[in-house]
Amino acid sequence: MIFSELYSSYYNAVAAILKAACDHPLQKDELRALIREHAFGESLLSIEPPLTEERWQLLKKDGTTPIRHAPSMPLTLLQKRWLKAISLDPRLRLFGDDLPEYPDVQPLFTPADICVFDKYLDGDPYEDEAYIQHFRLILAAIRTRTPLRIDAVNRKGSIVHRTLLPECLEYSEKDDKFRVIGSGSRFGSTVNLGRIIRCSVSTRPMAFQSHQPNPPAKKTVVMEVTDQRNALERVLMHFAHFEKEAERLDSDRYRITVAYDQEDETELVIRVLSFGPMVKAVSPPAFVDLIRERLIHQKNCGQA
Repeated sequence: MIFSELYSSYYNAVAAILKAACDHPLQKDELRALIREHAFGESLLSIEPPLTEERWQLLKKDGTTPIRHAPSMPLTLLQKRWLKAISLDPRLRLFGDDLPEYPDVQPLFTPADICVFDKYLDGDPYEDEAYIQHFRLILAAIRTRTPLRIDAVNRKGSIVHRTLLPECLEYSEKDDKFRVIGSGSRFGSTVNLGRIIRCSVSTRPMAFQSHQPNPPAKKTVVMEVTDQRNALERVLMHFAHFEKEAERLDSDRYRITVAYDQEDETELVIRVLSFGPMVKAVSPPAFVDLIRERLIHQKNCGQA
């Protein structure tokens, strides 16, 4: 809750009111408009009466303020430390060079403090200048709906030329890679940014039929966990980035429901099996069948 729009909205609303009151006497309509802009509709009941009735002693009856200087909202030390910490992430520079420095502030954490499981080590080269320029050009093209000429290396090592209308950027946490998804190319609508060798604005007018990619279908799996050898903590950590619910069944048994994308189903099967007898998939039957088939396949060592 270091930066929370919910908990700081009242402070921002009152600061905006006082800033305006330092410039000219506030009318009731302007006061209410500032509250609606910086807080919530129901905030009128919480902010307007204390100000207009001088209970907070920040506004006078005539709409002026006894405060001589417009209020400022300086960052706290904790906020500066958090900003310093995220500025150490090389991915942040993809979005611009105006990063917080705060040379006299220690970061709240460093990349060395974060341990990531099940992540490939051949992520995109985020510090490469060409990669940064490609990313920024693609991001600007998405916002302005500008087609791009992209030359990229395919899986066979050949260079493929395509003209693409970029729709969105997609990040894979497991692969640690960015992909651009678009339309208009006969070579496919998805390009890994790490494979792009040249990227420029297309000067050839073309008609594109825009299509936003459909979100992947969601599925759920229900597991029963026997909490031996710290199994519950390991399961919750292993599935930390999945949407899930946990329910206690008895002293050492728990029911865990995990929601996942259908395209990740094979990975979910492998993860469940990795816990051995401590985790049992109980539903849906289709997922249980996948577990059973994989166990039979492993028992036969891949032989029919």
